[in-house]
Amino acid sequence: MDNGQQMRITRRAYELWQQAGEPIGRDEEFYRQAARELKEGAKSNDGNNPASDCKGRL
Repeated sequence: MDNGQQMRITRRAYELWQQAGEPIGRDEEFYRQAARELKEGAKSNDGNNPASDCKGRL
């Protein structure tokens, strides 16, 4: 896993943790969920939808 991918997972895990009310002791749970989400997102973004690559940059 490269540093960029690890950083995206960490950022997403932090977002999930905040949305859940910042519970103590569930960091690994949120990290695993973020990794799963990003992995699934990568599978669905197979290059056939160039608009998806622009998300957040419009």
